[in-house]
Amino acid sequence: MNREVMKSMDTGRIPIDRLSSLLQTFALKHAAKALPDLLETADLEGASNRQFLLSILETEVIGRNERRRKRNYSAAHFPPNLKPLEEFNPEELDSGITQAQIDKLKDLSWLDNGGNIVLAGPPGLGKTTVATGLGLHAINSGYTVCFEKMVNLVKILDNSETERTAGFRLKNLKKAQLIIIDEIGYTPISRSQANRFFTFISDTYETSSIIFTTNKEITDWAEMMGDPVLTTALLDRILHHANCYSFKGESYRLKHPDLFS
Repeated sequence: MNREVMKSMDTGRIPIDRLSSLLQTFALKHAAKALPDLLETADLEGASNRQFLLSILETEVIGRNERRRKRNYSAAHFPPNLKPLEEFNPEELDSGITQAQIDKLKDLSWLDNGGNIVLAGPPGLGKTTVATGLGLHAINSGYTVCFEKMVNLVKILDNSETERTAGFRLKNLKKAQLIIIDEIGYTPISRSQANRFFTFISDTYETSSIIFTTNKEITDWAEMMGDPVLTTALLDRILHHANCYSFKGESYRLKHPDLFS
């Protein structure tokens, strides 16, 4: 269609529902839904054809990204009452991690480079809050994330070959760009479970980043795994590209009992 024909067209007579239908034909569902508002804004601002086309495409991209974010959030299986990282105050700790270190972790360069994070220390110091806060930040930044407590991960590994749900979850875990394994060391595991856990870590080595939270220091993992040789091989993979933080302080729950009454 040449410029003369385009200029002669009275676009105001083209029904919005026809334009919307054409957008949906090309799978531009978000732009189709927002079309009336986009047209009104374009008219009010006297937008050029290029500006209007840009607003159509940007609306579609924003909509798709938000849909993907919601899908990734649902697939992460985060625990309830999730808190953003901004609600964690490192000054509540005696030592372990600083605000500057948290801000550095938020740039997610460690995730882009396949790095791991180990958050160690007694219960109640905010390890899970930091781990899930980073996970939420990663999802909002476009990454895929999966969260599992160690006790649940062990069950998934035990049953992945016989239970469809466990097998499906294991596939999702292995595909995630960031895996969060919470509460390592809180419950004992058998030798066979330790072997399966080692295999899982080996399978995701340098393909996914992992955040570990644990109530045990790294030096005590051999007792938990029940095999010093296996533990050495496991830690070699975990610590190859890892940032480690050892939290110390008084339990937040004990320090602020009014918040948990």
